[in-house]
Amino acid sequence: MSNLFDQGYAVVIGVGADLPVTVEDATAVADLLRDKNRCAYPSNQVRLLTGEQAHREAILNSLDWLADVTDAESTVILYFSGHGIEEPNYYLMPFGYDLLNLQNTGISETELTQRLRSIKVKKLVVLLDCCHAGGQAQAKGQIRSPLPPAVIDELAGNRGRVILASSRKDEVSFTDQPYSAFTVALLEGFAGYGSFEQDGYARILDVAMWVARKVPERTSDKQHPIIKVSHLEENFAVAWYAAGQKTPQPLKWTSEVGSSPSQIDNAQKLSIQRRLKNYQENLLLIEERMSEYVEYADIPLQLLKGKRRTESEISELKKIWDNK
Repeated sequence: MSNLFDQGYAVVIGVGADLPVTVEDATAVADLLRDKNRCAYPSNQVRLLTGEQAHREAILNSLDWLADVTDAESTVILYFSGHGIEEPNYYLMPFGYDLLNLQNTGISETELTQRLRSIKVKKLVVLLDCCHAGGQAQAKGQIRSPLPPAVIDELAGNRGRVILASSRKDEVSFTDQPYSAFTVALLEGFAGYGSFEQDGYARILDVAMWVARKVPERTSDKQHPIIKVSHLEENFAVAWYAAGQKTPQPLKWTSEVGSSPSQIDNAQKLSIQRRLKNYQENLLLIEERMSEYVEYADIPLQLLKGKRRTESEISELKKIWDNK
């Protein structure tokens, strides 16, 4: 078994400027992906663009690079930490953007969608840590937004594509220690903290579920990540979490890693796995329904209760599995 996750490719972007935390976030993500003791992506298959390097042309060129160097069996991660704005068209805001000239200085949802469409892989993960609490750029007629609507439409026609955005449209993405709340949880997911099977792989639904539970928990229920999936046929691996080893290793800011479920018999394991999978799928459906509402206050109480109940069931099953 190779200790590298050879099929992994990533473009990691932290725009910086009025959001310096985005540089730290993106650097941490790229470092973890390239860490030979963790995610173990080949170093030359991870592109990090931060600050002045994260300008419009560099980002578009890096997306073209992904299309050129990957094939159907590759796993691709696109991580962007910065501003996202609707006016009414959606734009990601690279370094050096001009609110009065977004067409030439921003990256429109059409451009982003076209680039993603050209990446012909079966496993594509888009991670958007947008709309931070500090320094959100706004002008009259513009709305901060974490999720490009056209990219959601693009998902419908492709398989194995997942978008994980840091917050709902009516929320901000909070900074935390040592990184933003969303990125902290994401790094933990990549490090195997949410891995249920503990088979050495950080799998997409495990990562997403960890982020979906931990971010609201750590922001006093003020920030709720959005998960969008398209024709997901398997809970595919996005990386190793310990370079092929099966025991997750703690990150320096926390020691919260589940213990081995060695004291649970096989019948119990199968039952818990089956139930957990069902609850995870239900939670994804509930999150998708909730993300359709622009304002948090508009979400029906039934959906909120269903989400909390499902999260509680998942938490209880996790405790049993971890033998706590």
